[in-house]
Amino acid sequence: MVVLNRIYTRTGDQGQTSLGSGERRPKWDIRVAAYGTIDETNASIGMARLSTRVESQMIDDMLGRIQNDLFDLGADLCTPDTGADLGYEPLRIIASQVSRLESEIDLLNKDLEPLRSFVLPGGTAGAAALHVSRTICRRAERLMTELASNKAEKVGEPALQYVNRLSDFLFVASRHLNLGASGDVLWTPGANR
Repeated sequence: MVVLNRIYTRTGDQGQTSLGSGERRPKWDIRVAAYGTIDETNASIGMARLSTRVESQMIDDMLGRIQNDLFDLGADLCTPDTGADLGYEPLRIIASQVSRLESEIDLLNKDLEPLRSFVLPGGTAGAAALHVSRTICRRAERLMTELASNKAEKVGEPALQYVNRLSDFLFVASRHLNLGASGDVLWTPGANR
Protein backbone atom coordinates (compact mmCIF):
# COMPACT_ATOMS: atom_id res chain seq x y z
CA MET A 1 0.00 0.00 0.00
CA VAL A 2 1.30 3.44 -0.93
CA VAL A 3 0.93 6.18 1.67
CA LEU A 4 1.76 9.75 0.64
CA ASN A 5 1.25 12.04 3.58
CA ARG A 6 3.99 14.48 2.66
CA ILE A 7 4.45 15.57 -0.94
CA TYR A 8 7.76 17.38 -0.75
CA THR A 9 10.69 15.70 0.98
CA ARG A 10 13.61 17.86 -0.17
CA THR A 11 15.58 14.65 -0.86
CA GLY A 12 15.76 15.46 -4.57
CA ASP A 13 16.95 19.02 -4.25
CA GLN A 14 20.50 18.09 -5.23
CA GLY A 15 19.42 16.34 -8.45
CA GLN A 16 19.16 12.79 -7.16
CA THR A 17 16.21 10.45 -6.63
CA SER A 18 15.67 7.09 -4.97
CA LEU A 19 14.84 3.93 -6.86
CA GLY A 20 12.44 1.37 -5.42
CA SER A 21 15.47 -0.49 -4.07
CA GLY A 22 16.56 2.57 -2.09
CA GLU A 23 19.54 3.18 -4.38
CA ARG A 24 20.14 6.84 -5.20
CA ARG A 25 20.56 7.84 -8.85
CA PRO A 26 20.92 11.17 -10.64
CA LYS A 27 17.61 12.40 -12.04
CA TRP A 28 19.12 12.32 -15.54
CA ASP A 29 19.94 8.58 -15.22
CA ILE A 30 18.54 6.58 -18.13
CA ARG A 31 16.50 4.33 -15.80
CA VAL A 32 14.87 7.41 -14.28
CA ALA A 33 14.32 8.82 -17.78
CA ALA A 34 12.69 5.54 -18.86
CA TYR A 35 10.16 5.35 -16.05
CA GLY A 36 9.63 9.11 -16.22
CA THR A 37 8.70 8.76 -19.89
CA ILE A 38 6.32 5.93 -18.98
CA ASP A 39 4.71 8.40 -16.56
CA GLU A 40 4.52 10.95 -19.37
CA THR A 41 2.85 8.35 -21.59
CA ASN A 42 0.33 7.72 -18.83
CA ALA A 43 -0.42 11.42 -18.40
CA SER A 44 -0.94 11.85 -22.15
CA ILE A 45 -3.36 8.91 -22.15
CA GLY A 46 -5.21 10.63 -19.32
CA MET A 47 -5.60 13.68 -21.56
CA ALA A 48 -6.70 11.50 -24.50
CA ARG A 49 -9.41 9.99 -22.33
CA LEU A 50 -11.15 13.36 -22.15
CA SER A 51 -12.13 12.61 -25.75
CA THR A 52 -12.20 8.82 -25.85
CA ARG A 53 -14.80 8.58 -23.07
CA VAL A 54 -17.16 10.42 -25.45
CA GLU A 55 -16.04 8.72 -28.68
CA SER A 56 -15.83 5.06 -27.53
CA GLN A 57 -16.57 3.67 -24.08
CA MET A 58 -14.92 0.39 -25.06
CA ILE A 59 -11.60 2.08 -25.92
CA ASP A 60 -11.84 4.30 -22.87
CA ASP A 61 -12.25 1.23 -20.64
CA MET A 62 -9.18 -0.32 -22.29
CA LEU A 63 -7.21 2.88 -21.69
CA GLY A 64 -8.21 2.85 -18.02
CA ARG A 65 -6.70 -0.63 -17.64
CA ILE A 66 -3.60 0.50 -19.54
CA GLN A 67 -3.12 3.47 -17.23
CA ASN A 68 -3.05 1.10 -14.27
CA ASP A 69 -0.58 -1.16 -16.11
CA LEU A 70 1.66 1.84 -16.75
CA PHE A 71 1.97 2.39 -13.00
CA ASP A 72 2.96 -1.29 -12.76
CA LEU A 73 5.53 -0.73 -15.51
CA GLY A 74 6.90 2.35 -13.75
CA ALA A 75 7.24 0.35 -10.53
CA ASP A 76 8.97 -2.44 -12.48
CA LEU A 77 11.49 -0.03 -14.02
CA CYS A 78 11.98 1.84 -10.74
CA THR A 79 13.17 -1.33 -8.99
CA PRO A 80 16.16 -2.85 -10.82
CA ASP A 81 16.44 -6.63 -10.66
CA THR A 82 19.84 -7.05 -9.05
CA GLY A 83 19.06 -10.38 -7.42
CA ALA A 84 19.31 -8.77 -3.99
CA ASP A 85 16.67 -9.50 -1.36
CA LEU A 86 14.66 -6.31 -0.99
CA GLY A 87 12.47 -7.64 1.79
CA TYR A 88 9.47 -7.56 -0.55
CA GLU A 89 8.46 -8.92 -3.94
CA PRO A 90 8.89 -6.10 -6.50
CA LEU A 91 6.03 -5.53 -8.92
CA ARG A 92 6.85 -6.73 -12.45
CA ILE A 93 4.98 -6.66 -15.75
CA ILE A 94 3.90 -10.21 -16.58
CA ALA A 95 3.04 -12.06 -19.78
CA SER A 96 -0.73 -11.92 -19.21
CA GLN A 97 -0.63 -8.11 -19.37
CA VAL A 98 1.07 -8.34 -22.76
CA SER A 99 -1.44 -10.97 -23.92
CA ARG A 100 -4.38 -8.79 -22.91
CA LEU A 101 -3.00 -5.93 -25.01
CA GLU A 102 -2.55 -8.26 -27.98
CA SER A 103 -6.16 -9.47 -27.65
CA GLU A 104 -7.43 -5.90 -27.52
CA ILE A 105 -5.35 -4.95 -30.57
CA ASP A 106 -6.83 -7.90 -32.47
CA LEU A 107 -10.36 -6.94 -31.40
CA LEU A 108 -9.95 -3.33 -32.57
CA ASN A 109 -8.08 -4.24 -35.74
CA LYS A 110 -10.61 -6.80 -37.08
CA ASP A 111 -12.90 -4.11 -38.54
CA LEU A 112 -10.13 -1.98 -40.05
CA GLU A 113 -9.16 -2.00 -43.70
CA PRO A 114 -5.53 -2.87 -44.51
CA LEU A 115 -3.34 0.23 -44.82
CA ARG A 116 -2.00 1.23 -48.22
CA SER A 117 -0.29 4.38 -46.98
CA PHE A 118 1.10 5.79 -43.76
CA VAL A 119 -1.44 7.44 -41.47
CA LEU A 120 -1.08 11.09 -40.55
CA PRO A 121 -1.86 11.84 -36.90
CA GLY A 122 -5.34 13.34 -36.88
CA GLY A 123 -8.99 12.66 -37.36
CA THR A 124 -11.11 12.76 -34.23
CA ALA A 125 -9.85 14.54 -31.12
CA GLY A 126 -9.38 11.18 -29.41
CA ALA A 127 -7.49 9.69 -32.36
CA ALA A 128 -5.14 12.68 -32.57
CA ALA A 129 -4.50 12.53 -28.82
CA LEU A 130 -3.75 8.80 -29.00
CA HIS A 131 -1.16 9.52 -31.71
CA VAL A 132 0.58 11.90 -29.28
CA SER A 133 0.51 9.14 -26.65
CA ARG A 134 1.88 6.68 -29.21
CA THR A 135 4.89 8.87 -29.98
CA ILE A 136 5.65 9.38 -26.28
CA CYS A 137 5.34 5.62 -25.78
CA ARG A 138 7.83 5.02 -28.61
CA ARG A 139 10.28 7.37 -26.88
CA ALA A 140 9.83 5.37 -23.66
CA GLU A 141 10.52 2.19 -25.63
CA ARG A 142 13.73 3.66 -27.07
CA LEU A 143 14.90 4.56 -23.57
CA MET A 144 13.97 1.14 -22.19
CA THR A 145 15.80 -0.71 -24.95
CA GLU A 146 18.85 1.51 -24.47
CA LEU A 147 18.73 0.76 -20.74
CA ALA A 148 18.39 -2.98 -21.44
CA SER A 149 21.43 -2.88 -23.75
CA ASN A 150 23.61 -2.13 -20.71
CA LYS A 151 24.64 -5.50 -19.22
CA ALA A 152 24.60 -3.99 -15.71
CA GLU A 153 20.95 -2.91 -16.07
CA LYS A 154 18.23 -5.54 -16.37
CA VAL A 155 14.84 -4.86 -17.95
CA GLY A 156 12.35 -7.71 -17.96
CA GLU A 157 11.30 -9.15 -21.31
CA PRO A 158 7.57 -8.71 -20.52
CA ALA A 159 8.19 -5.02 -19.77
CA LEU A 160 9.87 -4.54 -23.15
CA GLN A 161 7.10 -6.47 -24.90
CA TYR A 162 4.41 -4.47 -23.11
CA VAL A 163 5.75 -1.08 -24.18
CA ASN A 164 6.14 -2.31 -27.76
CA ARG A 165 2.56 -3.63 -27.87
CA LEU A 166 1.26 -0.48 -26.23
CA SER A 167 2.41 1.73 -29.08
CA ASP A 168 0.75 -0.71 -31.50
CA PHE A 169 -2.44 -0.60 -29.42
CA LEU A 170 -2.48 3.22 -29.45
CA PHE A 171 -2.06 3.22 -33.24
CA VAL A 172 -4.87 0.71 -33.82
CA ALA A 173 -7.14 2.43 -31.27
CA SER A 174 -6.66 5.76 -33.07
CA ARG A 175 -7.62 4.12 -36.37
CA HIS A 176 -10.64 2.51 -34.72
CA LEU A 177 -11.83 5.90 -33.44
CA ASN A 178 -11.46 7.34 -36.94
CA LEU A 179 -13.35 4.40 -38.47
CA GLY A 180 -16.64 5.74 -37.14
CA ALA A 181 -15.81 9.29 -38.21
CA SER A 182 -14.10 10.36 -41.42
CA GLY A 183 -11.67 7.44 -41.64
CA ASP A 184 -7.88 7.49 -41.61
CA VAL A 185 -6.00 10.63 -42.56
CA LEU A 186 -3.52 9.25 -45.09
CA TRP A 187 -0.12 10.52 -46.16
CA THR A 188 0.19 11.44 -49.83
CA PRO A 189 3.90 11.35 -50.69
CA GLY A 190 5.09 14.52 -52.39
CA ALA A 191 1.57 16.04 -52.40
CA ASN A 192 2.80 19.59 -51.81
CA ARG A 193 5.70 19.79 -54.23
